[in-house]
Amino acid sequence: MTGTGRRRAERAPTRAVVVASLVIALSAAGGAAVPAAGASECIPLLMPCGTGAPTASPTTSPVPVPVPVPVPVPVPVIPPLGAVGTVPGTGPAPSTVPIVAVPDPNAPTLTLPAAQLGGSSISIIGFHSISVVTVPLANGTRTPVLRLEADEVAVTDFMLDVRKATGPSLVTNATLMDLRGNVIVYLDSITATLGDGTTVTFGAATPPPGNELPQTLLRVNLGLVGVTANSIAFTAPHQSLK
Repeated sequence: MTGTGRRRAERAPTRAVVVASLVIALSAAGGAAVPAAGASECIPLLMPCGTGAPTASPTTSPVPVPVPVPVPVPVPVIPPLGAVGTVPGTGPAPSTVPIVAVPDPNAPTLTLPAAQLGGSSISIIGFHSISVVTVPLANGTRTPVLRLEADEVAVTDFMLDVRKATGPSLVTNATLMDLRGNVIVYLDSITATLGDGTTVTFGAATPPPGNELPQTLLRVNLGLVGVTANSIAFTAPHQSLK
């Protein structure tokens, strides 16, 4: 974002876990980068953070949560888009193909519900894959999610709403949020508009056809479960409790 005169957050030089709360560190550092690997902080959607309102104060490193031995979790079956050459009521029902969510051995321990991430557009640079996997939860179970892998993901007019079961929510806004380097995003839903105006909705039970995504999506609303990346930066960030 050259020529804007806006200060961007300094990028963390080492790989760090950037969670669905993403910007807890910003309120403590006035727009500084996510802590380098090894720093500890309370991240609501990755680990238990106790009671009370969300806070930007660092905490001690969380105790690892035991995770059961990974096993494939069946995801609801998706019917085919349409049967060809069959008149309704005259032939056998079209076959369905079950989607098997494969455990992601490298996923961090996450929590639900997902945070709500919105933006006017999302750009995916260096797209590698999108697949259905299972990730461990803090309660010892696993849940199926969409796993998006890319070199870089940028969200324009970024908004993140992190909520707990009770109490206020932490809302973060930024002109731009930019994730770079080995980006992996765990999602429970994707709702967006394509360039031709078509609205699309995807989830673990209804992944994108052909396991592909357009490079740019408009009017994006994501159910964000977690993120990992080498670095994260914000332009003109602002946080508030609501």
